[in-house]
Amino acid sequence: MKKIVGIGFALLLAAAAAAQTVPAGTALRVKLDNTLATFSSKSGDAFSGHVTEALTIDGQTIVPVGAVVQGRVTRVSEPRRVAGKPTIGILPQTLVLPTGEHFAIDATLVDTNLGHGTDVNEEGQFKGAGHDRRDLLEIAGGTGGGMLIGGLAAAGKGTLIGAAIGGTAAIAYWLSKRNSAVLPAGTELVMEVERPLAMTPPTTGQ
Repeated sequence: MKKIVGIGFALLLAAAAAAQTVPAGTALRVKLDNTLATFSSKSGDAFSGHVTEALTIDGQTIVPVGAVVQGRVTRVSEPRRVAGKPTIGILPQTLVLPTGEHFAIDATLVDTNLGHGTDVNEEGQFKGAGHDRRDLLEIAGGTGGGMLIGGLAAAGKGTLIGAAIGGTAAIAYWLSKRNSAVLPAGTELVMEVERPLAMTPPTTGQ
């Protein structure tokens, strides 16, 4: 009887030793599988990505390359005014190992490999570039052109009317331009684990 209890206790100790915990603050590097865009995606849509850099703890691979992060889109927003930036919010929910094991994951997007004025805010939402200095110059130019046309048509009063017409046309033109946030398939995402994740090392040898 004592021998059986001893064996059981040894197995428990071995399982405890094998179990690993991914600490909060750990970064996961993931390549996005499907394109997400403010003009085509909607809240609730699924997304997935594959881990591109193995996560090791004490020399043991815990999350191998090829593991899948699954989640959903939480927010899609395109500004209807000149101010503001298009936004995509995503929520990682599940980590799937090549062995088929599933783990609930609490993680936040913190960075991407996209540049050109894009950003990720503190809430883990991807921000598109939005308008830039060139857009503002186009709006200013449209307003100035309207003032000139209005002034030629009806002296001082026409100048004010022309400015209003020209400015409205310029803003309408700017808003008609595609002002979207896009995360193309293949984008490198950096996700940060928010809460410790208890895991068992995979037995695939990766």
